[in-house]
Amino acid sequence: MILVLLHEIAKTGESIVQSAVDLSLKLRKKIGILYFVDSENKTEETKEEIKKTFSLDEAGIFVQTGKLADLSVFCESKEASFLLMQLTENKTREIQAQLNACRSLRIPYILFKKSFGELALNKVLVPVTFLEEEVEKAQFASAFGRFYGSEITLLQANDYGSKAAVTVEKMKNLFEKFNLNYKIEKAKTDSFKLEGEAVQKAEKEHFGIVLLSASREYGLDDIFFGPKERKLVKDSPFPILLVNPRGDLYALCD
Repeated sequence: MILVLLHEIAKTGESIVQSAVDLSLKLRKKIGILYFVDSENKTEETKEEIKKTFSLDEAGIFVQTGKLADLSVFCESKEASFLLMQLTENKTREIQAQLNACRSLRIPYILFKKSFGELALNKVLVPVTFLEEEVEKAQFASAFGRFYGSEITLLQANDYGSKAAVTVEKMKNLFEKFNLNYKIEKAKTDSFKLEGEAVQKAEKEHFGIVLLSASREYGLDDIFFGPKERKLVKDSPFPILLVNPRGDLYALCD
């Protein structure tokens, strides 16, 4: 299921809903709309308002009492495979609240601003650092390549070690199995600054989306100053797809 979490029922949500509809058609998945209310008395009228506002007769519409903390459990219960989350305001507090709700997700997710148009997936940028879990992004990039015909660019970190190069080679092998359109570029910066370079490159060269790995765990700096992805999401003029590292697949230690 392609799931959309709405916070406002208004025409400003048309881009996120239409993006989800397009994803559901291209990826051959069902679409679902989730909306949390503060009282069960509002569920039916809210469902009708969502249907009327976005013309969603065929979608699964889930209106229920709850809060952001329930999001991960809901996604697992509905076997969601992709999550689009509506950002009503591009402010630090709201972004962090949604990031917190996504920490345990095993699916990719996008925080979708009001200023975004419909997802444009013709050009996809995938920065690759020395972290071994970066390879997880390949499956999502390949899905865009297969079902959207996306041009995929792998931006390899300019590191002294070979870890990023090894991961790029693994991604390359996957893309070649599906005969995808891809290219590999060497970044100017190392793994620690790569994602910032990637966002700048994406804006300059008109990429539709960037695939980033979320923070492994929040350290003291992340708690006080915010995780890297919060600033990137807040400053980016285009969608960023975030993928959480899988602790059950990798030894997440420094």
